[in-house]
Amino acid sequence: MPNPRTSEPRPTLLADARIVDPSRDLDTHGDLLIIDGVVKDIATGLRSAGLPEDTEIVECRGLVIAPGLVDMRAFIGEPGAEHRETLASASQAAAAGGVTTIVCQPDTDPVIDDPAIVDFVKRRARDTAIVHVHPMAALTKGLAGREMTEIGLLGAAGAVAFTDGARSVASAQVLRRALTYARDFGALIVHHTEDATLTGEGVMNEGELASRLGLAGVPKAAETIVFERDVRLAGITGGRYHAASLTCAESLAVLRRAKEDGLPVTASASINHLTLNERDVVGYRTFFKLSPPLRGEDDRVALVEAVASGMIDVVVSDHNPQDVEVKRLPFSEAAPGAIGLETMLAAGLRLVNSGGIDLKTLLRAMSTRPAELLGIEAGSLRPGAPADIAVIALEEAWLLDAASLKSRCRNTPFDEARFEGRVVRTLVAGRTVYEYV
Repeated sequence: MPNPRTSEPRPTLLADARIVDPSRDLDTHGDLLIIDGVVKDIATGLRSAGLPEDTEIVECRGLVIAPGLVDMRAFIGEPGAEHRETLASASQAAAAGGVTTIVCQPDTDPVIDDPAIVDFVKRRARDTAIVHVHPMAALTKGLAGREMTEIGLLGAAGAVAFTDGARSVASAQVLRRALTYARDFGALIVHHTEDATLTGEGVMNEGELASRLGLAGVPKAAETIVFERDVRLAGITGGRYHAASLTCAESLAVLRRAKEDGLPVTASASINHLTLNERDVVGYRTFFKLSPPLRGEDDRVALVEAVASGMIDVVVSDHNPQDVEVKRLPFSEAAPGAIGLETMLAAGLRLVNSGGIDLKTLLRAMSTRPAELLGIEAGSLRPGAPADIAVIALEEAWLLDAASLKSRCRNTPFDEARFEGRVVRTLVAGRTVYEYV
């Protein structure tokens, strides 16, 4: 299928909408004009202000116009695991979910630890994807945790941050060296905070429910001990540090102290940990088996409050496609992970509808803030910004049918879930790449 991003975009007027732009603290009503793939103007009455002759007018009464989402944590199988996901299929799923920028993880085959592989991913995405794709590069060679990668060369090749994906760097010395080296390049280190020796054979949150279900538990300390260490290393080195996915109130206490001390520490939470809890595991449903695991309801509520206050900077999908062969197994043996590109915003709107988070704050955490941390041109509707836009029907009620999802795998925890609010149009550089009919 031809890539729509290679065609010339028509001037487009998104008319009569609610416009929410967290980058300018803007929530207003009016029209948005796109010319040459960038936002030209936001005002009322633009349709009568002398539009270019071939302007497409899209009526958006009752709809919300927002910056396209920037998903900072998504596994894409290409190269090496295309049976799970390709750049093309991931981009189709992203577009359907209002995600206009995907940041892919380096745990591919081969690992993204060489400038040539960064270049391959960028070229492949340019040829096959309908949204923007930026790779994170490996923090250590081969994700082995022993020797840091060439951060400067990888950054020059186009890597937007550095991470070992779903692996933690066990050696404090290696992580300290990486933070020190990255500091000189202004590079962002993104780290998965989980002590593998404490996690052990655990498959769900440690506690009474795990005991009743007969499942081995993962203690919260497996996360907080690593995060505590990492914050101290960030303080020693001055390197920019981002926790990939915090899940519990104890970690939030560490994050709060780090921010109060003025350390260059930021954090994400996944949409799964914000909207689901350990009780969803009851019934041994493997689509709810995640790493880190779903925590208790008190932890979920604490995470929502942290996003609402801005203490947690970013909300991610933690998109991790797994095929049926590794999910249709006993819970203890099944692979962890769930897809999320297509459902991240819809699930997040549950928090808006319940009053836990206001819409502008949610969009800031899903678009503006990740773009700022990664230093990419996204997450804004300022005049002159790329016209990467999600058009949202906040009151659209719908039922998720997993068979209709565009990802190659169907391991969604939201199968047959009811949502209120969905993306009805997605534009990338002014071109419509998805439209709900």
